[in-house]
Amino acid sequence: MPNLGSARDAFASKVIYSLHKRDETARSLGIIIEAAGMGWCKIKMLVRDDMVNGHALAHGGVIFTLADTAMAYASNGENNQTFAQHCQITFISPGKRGEELTANASEISKTGRNGLYDIQITGQDGRLVAAFRGATRTVKGQTDPSLGEAPKS
Repeated sequence: MPNLGSARDAFASKVIYSLHKRDETARSLGIIIEAAGMGWCKIKMLVRDDMVNGHALAHGGVIFTLADTAMAYASNGENNQTFAQHCQITFISPGKRGEELTANASEISKTGRNGLYDIQITGQDGRLVAAFRGATRTVKGQTDPSLGEAPKS
């Protein structure tokens, strides 16, 4: 369980909210941040009518985007620009029209410029909708240069 009171979590939260403010795709999908810290986040999205496929279920691409967004937020908390390098998703059960989906992202490993993240997408009733694993790569530059360097431990 993350230490919600740590200076590193507070810093990461600022970076993540700054990134979200500039994330036009996430905001247009109605993705909101419920909680965030260093190497983790919890975000939510309501499955709207324009997000369902021909079977009247949440479109897989929308679910993937929710998971990818969670990974982006969890991986950028140190304020170093980090991007998806490779991702895979397994759909377990369908998301439903009108249902709020939650993405819980957690850092599994971070070594040098490479990161590994697991994201679970769940439905309102707690069932697993999808399991996502993604690899990230950190490049030069800061996510939000106005925030400076992340505090050490």
